[in-house]
Amino acid sequence: MANLKEIRGRITSISSTMQITSAMKMVAAAKLKKAQDAIVMLRPYSEKLTELIENVSANADPEQVATYTVQREVKNVLYIVITSNRGLAGAFNSSVVKELNLQLKKTTQSYEILTVGKKVYDAVWKNTKVYDNQSAIFEHLSFDKVAGFTAQVMKDYTEGKFDQVFVIYNKFINAATQQVITEQVLPIAMPEVTSTAAVDYIFEPSAKEILENLIPKSIKTQVYKAVLDSVAAEHGARMTAMHKATDNAGALKNDLVITYNKARQAAITNEILEIVSGAEALKGN
Repeated sequence: MANLKEIRGRITSISSTMQITSAMKMVAAAKLKKAQDAIVMLRPYSEKLTELIENVSANADPEQVATYTVQREVKNVLYIVITSNRGLAGAFNSSVVKELNLQLKKTTQSYEILTVGKKVYDAVWKNTKVYDNQSAIFEHLSFDKVAGFTAQVMKDYTEGKFDQVFVIYNKFINAATQQVITEQVLPIAMPEVTSTAAVDYIFEPSAKEILENLIPKSIKTQVYKAVLDSVAAEHGARMTAMHKATDNAGALKNDLVITYNKARQAAITNEILEIVSGAEALKGN
């Protein structure tokens, strides 16, 4: 059994760890509220934007929307993979890397990876061709920063460098739940017209001009939404992980306190026995 001094040191160390994990949990909870509000506000806008594109494209000439919707023979694929720059978030980062590896095993085409987050970049840069690393966007996250690298991806897609573009990220469900999602960004899937009634709308400006503005904005919004989802999911995962770490540390501390009390009681008992034995020896003399 460890001596009392060693046990006291371990108890002090665990108490310090509990203070750190508890503080990190509270920080993550505060950041989660802000991140959750951001993604909750963006989702209705993204859904309405998609609905507008569907309504306009249903009455437009297919050639007007062909730039980002045409299905080409797939030879080159780009994966936009979103993780975080920091750890201590449970399986948040590793689950995305695992999903990426599963996707790469299934594909037979040439591929490149656009990394958003240091954790995924560290995991892939040695063995995989990295198209770009955008880990720095988390410093001051904004739509313009995400739109910047998304516009370059769209340009390369239209020039034929890539035939498909996917985004892999953690979707925020709630504070304790994240779901790894793989979404196709390009080419975008246009809905089939199911209405039996032929409705002829008059657009001002023209349907072509509307789609030329809305479709690129929709693609950029989709990637930005994935980033915001990932940020909210990261804070939720970190809050949950730190909560579990604090609980586990508390349980370990309680076990050590019990061990310490037993060791202390045993030491006191030994001292009493030594005193009694010494007294008996003196009596015998």
